[in-house]
Amino acid sequence: MTAPSTPGGGILPSEEEIRRVVAAVLDDVTSRESPEPSAVGDRSPSAPAEVAIGADHGGFRLKERIAADLRERGVEVHDCGTDSTDSVDYPDFAHAVARLVADGGCRWGIIVDGAGIGSCMVANKVPGIRAATCWDVTSARNSREHNHANVLALGAGLIGESLALEIVETWLSTPWGSGRHARRVEKITEIERCYLASAQETAERGAVR
Repeated sequence: MTAPSTPGGGILPSEEEIRRVVAAVLDDVTSRESPEPSAVGDRSPSAPAEVAIGADHGGFRLKERIAADLRERGVEVHDCGTDSTDSVDYPDFAHAVARLVADGGCRWGIIVDGAGIGSCMVANKVPGIRAATCWDVTSARNSREHNHANVLALGAGLIGESLALEIVETWLSTPWGSGRHARRVEKITEIERCYLASAQETAERGAVR
């Protein structure tokens, strides 16, 4: 079988190489743009948690309710903030959650803002993340079974608390369907690899100059 190639004709890197590149890029970004502790929280779990959760001020109350419900059910939760309804920027918290999932620190991620759209966009910028905004149980189930989603985005201003808890429960309990869906999800991953490989090639050319 011919190895997948980049848009420029190069061979795609392996999964291990991609993880190394992602880790290096994320470390470089965070070292240059270290957020204030109040923005993303300073919690460092001693062991990987099951679910990372984060929200901006608009999603704070729903985030707190979801986290409490998960803990009551025995799920280990890593709370990335925010810690109040004071105005903050959703990208900080969505990125914190997405990075924990991408790095393997948490198995799943849940992010909450007013509509669930902006945070989803942020999370999907992180390599390895497949974030889905869900507004009902059907979309939650579909995102897991068909799309292998690993981050759930919710809009606190668009759904009620009871529905949100039902969505979370359905999303976490729905297994990945694999089968015919695996081919399509792999194509998503291949697209991501193409751009990571191109970025790596560009970085290497710049380092040689």
